[in-house]
Amino acid sequence: MSIVRIAPSILSANFAALGQEVNAVLDAGADWIHFDVMDNHYVPNLTVGPMVCKSLREFGVTGFLDVHLMITPVNKLASSFIEAGANLISFHPSATENVSETIQLIKNSGVKVGLALNPDEHVSLIEPYLEDIDLVLMMSVFPGFGGQKFIPEVLENVAKVRSLIDAIDRDIALEIDGGINQETIGKAYAAGADTFVAGSAIFNTSDYNETISKLRKSINA
Repeated sequence: MSIVRIAPSILSANFAALGQEVNAVLDAGADWIHFDVMDNHYVPNLTVGPMVCKSLREFGVTGFLDVHLMITPVNKLASSFIEAGANLISFHPSATENVSETIQLIKNSGVKVGLALNPDEHVSLIEPYLEDIDLVLMMSVFPGFGGQKFIPEVLENVAKVRSLIDAIDRDIALEIDGGINQETIGKAYAAGADTFVAGSAIFNTSDYNETISKLRKSINA
């Protein structure tokens, strides 16, 4: 597990200057840009759609766009995000009628695909699909709102998923999202995560370069 990725979530960015904000965190050393897509149906909030993704591409953002769909149904909006320039799309198994069909829809478009698990869901939900996906997203808060506190019990499931990934020897990223900051990122890394979504912990600071550097140092502390 040598690759470590920091993925700032635009949910906490200044939307009045989103293009500049995204390029600023990329220039400061972020690896991916994370989209939290909520529909006020599958989860109790409403956030961004594919036009935001498209606008960032048109603005000149060339970084890796990591889209987490907290919506139902999945397929149509997944296709729209693919057309808008997403590089990876994750969705929740419970949000689609046919998980394998949705995985193939995304993969056949040349985009990476991930499955997301909520804190109270068992890892067996994603286990049958590990041979077909590129990422597992472990939620360390319940989806729907930014700025929530990290749920430490999730680390046990992170470790279980890491063991499953290692057992099949495939290049699958293990992402964690929710309450990630300088205090929690090291614990999540120790449990097996390699990709870390952070929103307010990055965008609510004045120096993105320093903040991202501190997050990386916290992993190795």
